[in-house]
Amino acid sequence: MSRLDEHRDEQGQTDTADNQTEETLKQEDRNRGSLSFWQTLVSVGQASFGVQNQKNKERDFEKGSIKGFVGAALIFTVLFVLTLVIIVNVVLD
Repeated sequence: MSRLDEHRDEQGQTDTADNQTEETLKQEDRNRGSLSFWQTLVSVGQASFGVQNQKNKERDFEKGSIKGFVGAALIFTVLFVLTLVIIVNVVLD
């Protein structure tokens, strides 16, 4: 018997059930499909300001599409520039 088999025997059935549950949850996450429009837009906003976490970044690379991110980035950029123009006009008036 190998050391790995001995370790598994010592850990018992609890670890096996936990591992199966964890793998099932990971598989369900992978099968959920692509990102919604709002998830993509929020992700672009977070990335623009440098506050996006690693978990969301990995999710974006796995489930996101380039077309969605380009569209969301264009929308975000237009809204950001319009917001700056409005702020500048309010301050100068």
